[in-house]
Amino acid sequence: MSPTRRTFVATTAGLLLASPGLLRAQALEKPQLTLAVGGKNLLYYLPLTIAEQLGYFKAEGLDVKIVDFAGGSQALRALVGGSADVVSGAFEHTVNMQPKGQKLRAIVLMGRAPQIVLGVNPKSMAGFKTVADLKGKKIGVTAPGSSTNVMTNFVLAKAGLKPSDVSIIGVGAGNGAVAAMRSGQVDAIANLDPVISLLSRSNDIKIISDTRVVAEAERVFGGPMPAACLYVPQAFVDKHPRTAQALANAIVRANQWIQKAGPGDIIKAVPESYLLGDRAVYIDAFLAAKGALSPDGLFPDKGAETALRALASIDAEIGKATIDLKAVSTNDFVKAALAKYPAK
Repeated sequence: MSPTRRTFVATTAGLLLASPGLLRAQALEKPQLTLAVGGKNLLYYLPLTIAEQLGYFKAEGLDVKIVDFAGGSQALRALVGGSADVVSGAFEHTVNMQPKGQKLRAIVLMGRAPQIVLGVNPKSMAGFKTVADLKGKKIGVTAPGSSTNVMTNFVLAKAGLKPSDVSIIGVGAGNGAVAAMRSGQVDAIANLDPVISLLSRSNDIKIISDTRVVAEAERVFGGPMPAACLYVPQAFVDKHPRTAQALANAIVRANQWIQKAGPGDIIKAVPESYLLGDRAVYIDAFLAAKGALSPDGLFPDKGAETALRALASIDAEIGKATIDLKAVSTNDFVKAALAKYPAK
């Protein structure tokens, strides 16, 4: 080996030893990613925020640009349109997009229950008795087509109502949603924390279905209903398996951190803007949602079946479609992550 060659090899080795993060980044097929999410401030996506704020993505050699949309359906469109590489969104999108020719696969779970709460406006619906009373009413959801809309349609269907029997209005996932209820712009709302806890604290909502409670979610949907997750096109998994593994590793670490965290830890970790101006309400929201967050990132065996059943009840075309439920998620990356970062 020539002196020049020896010098080059020694210098390169020294740089890699001095910067193991650089070596990790080089090992990833796609270290720079754009991640789309709809309503990042929601407790529904808390593991994503923790992975970002505590540096778990960076620790895995990832440079993740997070783009926040008003709702999950818009985040999905970003992925399908090619402006995002990965989505932090609702699991059921991996099921309902398959008949449309979009092969999506969920790689790590963040929520083991939807955390969506359906409630009515106590001012405009003071005489509310049953879900059937919502006929002809205006219902606020984060965004039309999002998981909040799906749950609304599902609950309506169980009461004998069709989606066309109500008016669906997108109100977002923050202060706009709160204002929509308080001003009477909507007669009911399907939303998540911290919006729900803020409305509850001020007595501006009467809750009629609460899937923050895992047992209630399973009763409503008839089985385990996976919720927030990271999902990517199958082609991404095929081309970038090490990158997919790095994403799963970061979320698994975030899931584990949340399970051990107290309210004070959460308050310190999340951006101030997430608190909607009231730390006490956010703490209430965290305590209400914590049980619905995944402790390990694993998808339940019957989760895809539950999601398909729920979707088929509101969309006849999905009910008729042939869907490969084994293709919509995988636990392989999570199992590898758990081996690397065992729960303590």
